[in-house]
Amino acid sequence: MKFLAITLIVHAPDPVTGVQKPTYDRFQEVLDNAVLAEALGFDGFGVGERHERPFISSSPPVVLSHVAALTSKIRLFTAVTTLSLLDPVRAFEDYATLDHLSRGRLELIIGKGNGTAQRELFHVTPEDQWERNAESYELFRQLWRNDTVTANPQFRPALHEAEVWPRPLQRPIRVWHGSATSRESVDLAARYGDPLFSANVTNPIEPYAELVRYYRERWVHYGHDPAEAIVGAGTAGYYSTRKSQDAIDAYRPVFEGQLAFQKKLGMTPVFATLEDYIERSSALIGSPQQVIEKVHRYHEQFGHSVLHLHADAGGLTEDQHRGALELFQSDIAPVLRREIPDPPWGSAIGDLAAAPSAPAHHPQPATV
Repeated sequence: MKFLAITLIVHAPDPVTGVQKPTYDRFQEVLDNAVLAEALGFDGFGVGERHERPFISSSPPVVLSHVAALTSKIRLFTAVTTLSLLDPVRAFEDYATLDHLSRGRLELIIGKGNGTAQRELFHVTPEDQWERNAESYELFRQLWRNDTVTANPQFRPALHEAEVWPRPLQRPIRVWHGSATSRESVDLAARYGDPLFSANVTNPIEPYAELVRYYRERWVHYGHDPAEAIVGAGTAGYYSTRKSQDAIDAYRPVFEGQLAFQKKLGMTPVFATLEDYIERSSALIGSPQQVIEKVHRYHEQFGHSVLHLHADAGGLTEDQHRGALELFQSDIAPVLRREIPDPPWGSAIGDLAAAPSAPAHHPQPATV
C-alpha cells in the first residue's frame, strides 16, 4: 500500500483556538508539511484546487512547483485538478512545465470540482459541468500524448495541428479520476483505463463503496483486465496515539470545533458526535492497531491500494500532528504495506517514493 499526505489549503480559523493565520504563514505551513511528509517517508504529497472560500488552493501548479524545489523524492499530486473549470490547453502548459521542474514526479487527480461559487466564477452550469470535464480531459489527454492536435471542442476554440509547449517529460503521465458522488467521473475513469480516487470523506462508507463497485463493473465493460483496476481512497481525519483513549480525548476539541464551523456555514453535520464520527466515518482515530483494523475494513469494500491522510494539523498542535504522523510511519504504515498489496503497475513509475533516475542534462521520463 502507498500513502499520500494531501491538503486542500483551507484558510479558516483554527477549530480549537479560533486564531486564523495570515495567508503568508498558511502557505509556509503547507510547504513545511510537504518537506515533513517526504522526511517521514510518505509516497506522495497532494494539493487540492478550489476557487472559493475558505480555500486558498486556487493555483496548485504554483504551490507544487515550490514543493518540487524543496523536495527530491516524494511524488506530487493534484487533488483535484478541476478540469471542468479550466482551459485544457492552459492546464496542459502549466502541468507539462511542472512535470519537468519536478523531474517527472507529477501525477494528476482530475475532477469537475465542487461548489456553486466556483462554478459561477467560471460560468459553468450544473447542466454542462460533466460534459466540460469529459471534453477537457479528452483534449488534455491528446495534448499530453501527441506533438500536434486537431480538435473541434464545444467549450473552447478549435485547434488545427496545434503545437503546445513545452512537451512533457512523462509520456504519458498517470491521471487519476476523483470520485465523490456521481457515476460520470467513475465511468470516465473506467473508459480510459485510468485509476480512481474515492474522496471517501463526507459520508459513511456505503455511497463510496457503491461507486467503487460501479467503477470495477464499467472497467470490465470497457474490456480492461479486472486485476489492473486501481483505487485510492481518502480519510476524513487522522490522529493516533499509543493509547486509544488519549487519541480520543485529544481529538474531541478538534471535532467539536469543526462541528461548530460546519453549523456556522449552515451545513447539517453528517456525524453529530465524535463517537459516531469515529465509528461510521473514514476518520482514523485511536491506537495504531485500531487504525490498521479500520483501514482493513475499508479495504474489504474498496480493494484500494493507495490511502491519503490530511497533511494539515487541522486543530491539533504541531507536536500532536507531527507525533501522530511519526507514529503512522513507525507502527501503522509498515503493517499496511506488508498486508495490503501495492498498486499493480510497473516499477519505473509505480515506485511513488522514488524520483526517476536521470542524467543531469537529458532526463528520461518514467513509463507506464
